[in-house]
Amino acid sequence: MTRRTTFADWACGVLYVFLVLVLLTGAPRASGVLYAVGCLLAVSLLTGVVRRRPAAALTLTLLGATAAVVIPHRPTPITLTLQGQAPFLSFLAADLALGYIVATRTRRAALAAVALAFTVQLLVIGAFSHGDFLVLNGAIGLLSLIASCMVGLLFRERREHAVALRAQEVAEAVTAERLRIARELHDMIAHSIGIVAIQAGVAGRVIDTQPGEAREALRAIEATSRQTLSGLRRTLVALRRADPDTTAAAAGLAGAGEESLAPAPGLADLERLAAATADAGVRVEVRVGGAQRPLPAELDLAAYRIVQEALTNVVRHAGTGACRVAVDYGDEELTVEVVDDGRGATGASPGHGFGIIGMRERAGLLHGRLSAGPRPEGGFRVVARLPLPESVAAGAEAR
Repeated sequence: MTRRTTFADWACGVLYVFLVLVLLTGAPRASGVLYAVGCLLAVSLLTGVVRRRPAAALTLTLLGATAAVVIPHRPTPITLTLQGQAPFLSFLAADLALGYIVATRTRRAALAAVALAFTVQLLVIGAFSHGDFLVLNGAIGLLSLIASCMVGLLFRERREHAVALRAQEVAEAVTAERLRIARELHDMIAHSIGIVAIQAGVAGRVIDTQPGEAREALRAIEATSRQTLSGLRRTLVALRRADPDTTAAAAGLAGAGEESLAPAPGLADLERLAAATADAGVRVEVRVGGAQRPLPAELDLAAYRIVQEALTNVVRHAGTGACRVAVDYGDEELTVEVVDDGRGATGASPGHGFGIIGMRERAGLLHGRLSAGPRPEGGFRVVARLPLPESVAAGAEAR
């Protein structure tokens, strides 16, 4: 809170007290109703004070309401009747401040404010109401206080519910982002590490007898490692993009800012992926059907990652030297299929790892379907069907 705001609050409080005194002393024989209306109008000065200093605003309104009831009191039948009719009107402004405290402050502060307001109103109304108006004024004053507290509680519950919903949304967003990052890192690293492990094993076996093949395996390890490192840098830069300083630092550590900010892979990179898989000992036949056309970035990346993870499973578990990748650009959906003639589920260790789970999550996020399982004739088959957006499907129909 700035000094200017603090000074404005104090000035409004002093001006409120001054106006209440002017109202009460300027017409000493006026009715209590007029004093109550004047105090209600004067309380508009405390609007900012109520928001920033609700306890001070409640104290001032209670003092003003008490003065509106007490000061006009004159021992004459007319004034006794006039001010005894509706002293609760003077406390309406205090009830408004009380409702704001109940809605925005802690429960302990709200209880203390309710106790203070109830005690002051009970004493003042009880002391200055006469005859038949005592019970009526007491009941109406109590109902007014309860109504303000109930309204404050309703606003409080609504605010707490909104805060809880926002917290839940944030938690769900964080969980979804963690799963997305986990899938991305798994798909990126598992494939590359699998190829590196196989090439390293080949190099270790033939380094003495066939140094040329060992040298080629080491080159494949170097190329795969560089590609994986580039992908990791790109992911880290994307995660840190909210902070320009850390983004620049990440780009500096990468040593090649342009490479770190390279576009995410897509189906156009399948040939490169097939070549890397062939270096690991599995020949990949890529078939593309339908009218090829640009795809949304998230769909293009998801299709590529599904193929990448399926090829990783072939390299690590299938025990075969060849597999087939088919991509079909349909009118309404994109179909990606990876088929091998290997050991099927026997080598895939079902129930372990997150490869198939990650592929299924990627397809589900795009409202698609994924099926993975052994084929009756042997081997393993992964099929993902990803619906195309309306704009892409409409373009296909037009062509």
